[in-house]
Amino acid sequence: MKKKLKVGFWEFVARIVLKNKIAILGLIFLITLFLAFQWKNIRFSFTEANLLPDNNIVNTEYNAFLDKFGEEGNLIVVGVKDNALFTPKVFTAWNKLMTEFKSQKEIDLVVSVSDLKKLQKNEAIESFELVPFVDQNKVIDPAYLTTVKKDLFENMPFYEGLLFNNDGTIRSAIYMDKKIVNTAARKDFILNEFIPKVEAFEKETGIDLRVSGMPYIRTLNAKSITDEISLFIGASLLITSLIFFFFFRSFRATLISMLIVIIGVMWTFGLLGLFHFEITVLTAIVPSLVIVIGIPNCIFLTNKYQQEYRAHGNKARALQRVITKVGTATLMTNLTTAAGFATFIITQSELLKEFGIVSSLSIIALFFLCLIVIPIYYSYQPVPKDRHLEHLSRNYTKTFMAWIEKTVKYNRRYVYAVAIFLFLISSLGALKIQTSGSLIEDMPKKTGFFQDILFFEKEFNGVMPLEITIDTQRKKGVMKLSTMKKMDELQKTIEEIPELSKPISILNLVKYSKQAYYNGNPDYYELPTSQEQSFILGYAKNATKDSKENIMKSYVDSTGQVARMTTFMKDIGTGNMAKIEDQLWSKINTIFPKDRYKVVMTGKALVFEKGTKYLLDNLVSSILFAILLISLLMVFMFRSFKMVVVSLIPNILPLMITAGLMGYFGIPLKPSTILVFSIAFGLSVDDTIHFLAQYRQELTNNNWKIKKSVFATIKESGISMFYTSVVLFAGFSVFMLSDFGGTVALGGLIAITLAFGMLSNLMLLPCLVLTLNKSLANEQEFIEPKIDVLDHQDELEDK
Repeated sequence: MKKKLKVGFWEFVARIVLKNKIAILGLIFLITLFLAFQWKNIRFSFTEANLLPDNNIVNTEYNAFLDKFGEEGNLIVVGVKDNALFTPKVFTAWNKLMTEFKSQKEIDLVVSVSDLKKLQKNEAIESFELVPFVDQNKVIDPAYLTTVKKDLFENMPFYEGLLFNNDGTIRSAIYMDKKIVNTAARKDFILNEFIPKVEAFEKETGIDLRVSGMPYIRTLNAKSITDEISLFIGASLLITSLIFFFFFRSFRATLISMLIVIIGVMWTFGLLGLFHFEITVLTAIVPSLVIVIGIPNCIFLTNKYQQEYRAHGNKARALQRVITKVGTATLMTNLTTAAGFATFIITQSELLKEFGIVSSLSIIALFFLCLIVIPIYYSYQPVPKDRHLEHLSRNYTKTFMAWIEKTVKYNRRYVYAVAIFLFLISSLGALKIQTSGSLIEDMPKKTGFFQDILFFEKEFNGVMPLEITIDTQRKKGVMKLSTMKKMDELQKTIEEIPELSKPISILNLVKYSKQAYYNGNPDYYELPTSQEQSFILGYAKNATKDSKENIMKSYVDSTGQVARMTTFMKDIGTGNMAKIEDQLWSKINTIFPKDRYKVVMTGKALVFEKGTKYLLDNLVSSILFAILLISLLMVFMFRSFKMVVVSLIPNILPLMITAGLMGYFGIPLKPSTILVFSIAFGLSVDDTIHFLAQYRQELTNNNWKIKKSVFATIKESGISMFYTSVVLFAGFSVFMLSDFGGTVALGGLIAITLAFGMLSNLMLLPCLVLTLNKSLANEQEFIEPKIDVLDHQDELEDK
């Protein structure tokens, strides 16, 4: 006699999946093939991350600057601190190197000591001529080169801060073609042409060259990101597969789980290509996230299959119950995880939006892959052997669960005391958190190019450009002596700030013009007087005519109305950057009347700093949105508002502990670490859902006996929660292999948060439920859920 049963949604899904196995596997293959074809659209980012909305005033001003003056980050500097440079052999090699760079179509201008030009007065045409500073026919004479060095340091203040400093460091300024700075051509040139030439020089002369500048930094930083993608994927697969095998002792179970997450990774890359998103420092970690988050799905489903088979020995029934019993619970845990990532979609930052879209879609897609492929796979495999089921009663898991049970049963007050203590201590630590908006802070510290950044910071006060534009609001207003005097005041203020380099502007040329007018005497490197301005400025105006060898052509617009002033800054972080900005604005507002001048401060470093501040300002709203979104999902599942409020406590505590650790250990809030809270909360809540779903079922099975239901829940769900938390902890720890400080912090902090989250959900949550049992666990408050999170059916219709 057959029992007639109501067929629910997941029973229907189970039947469809198990009756159409070949067709479904074929569909998965076609989807994988389609997304694999989208890989051709994958692009790598060639600019720094822009964290601000496109319509933000800071972005608007920066784009206006680029429209007027072109790409600011086109300067590469090659430096050397070695007296051997001014010897015939090395100087000849240096000259050859610069000549090779100059001949490249990707290079717009090279300014180097070896072919330096100096201004010389030509009274006949009332202008200055650019004449060679070095006589190439004499460079074989050591005495001549000694004279050249002395002349450079004593008589060429125009080039101080650009080509040399007072400590004897020499560098060349190499300006790339602005049209290719943000394209793949830049990468090809740097890696295939520029670096090999530098290495050839070093090999020939034995001198160590230092190289930096935004095009160079961007290229090698992007290369480090792409190199780490394969490292993360490989390490994630290795560590999660080893843990999975250790738990289940089954090659078959391990291999199918690895296959599923590999397909998930392929789909992730396919989504990046389908949406034409760039691979950035954030989207580069999504494939590894898919592996780390996908394995727990495989653990829950495999564990349920083996539990069911051990309970009744019926393979077909076990496979069907894999879908029907944990289908909704696993869906909801994946939805909450995806929600943690999806909160970034509501931000106005394109970088975070793309990260949120790809990661959340990948997680949902991976859920369906796991739910479909695992039952189909096991339907073709022999039944589990005894050794595959041993983990269900392994001693170390029994011991751990027994300790949890004993603590919850007899030591609840100690659990509360520890939780309150941790919360208070963590709150104090959270108050110590600093912020950071540095462009280079998260770059790989062990690489050569990062060490070169530090070299130029020490010798020339940095390589990160800060731009100031002065709009005189009238044509040819820049060359007015009154305007130049105001600009000179601002330049002197900049020179007094130790974190900023000596600025470059049209003033440098005007001062140099006066020096040249007085036959190169460095004592006259200054602005002309009102008596001198008519003839000296006339010379200077003629000297600013467009010429490929004119370094000043990019510092005044074509109408002579807008002047540009460029300085370079050290890696100073958000707080110091804001102080310097305030100091500069104070001076600007004093000397440039707003009714006559329009002054704008911009540059990539400033944009990044403002972007970090924007993220920090939106951090609380992002976390609150994640909590609200996940809470709504839980209300929908359990229909108990009180239970949802209580369940949030064990998940907010780990976030507070993480914030406290960041404060105590000096880990700043920055774009990478800001992501920790929403992601970790979405993952931590998964354990809560599994616990509450099982608890709801145990209440009905045990006639609403609270204690019996709580401890039955710990026994039933505790092992899976422990397994998945271990996988997530180890998986996110893989990111600590990175050379990028932000990625290391992201992985480490999420791993720590999830470890505390597991303990909190296994200990604090059941303690709260037991303490508040009379108001929480009753049929009026904890009513039948809107959807069955766990299937209550004990028997399936016999076939």
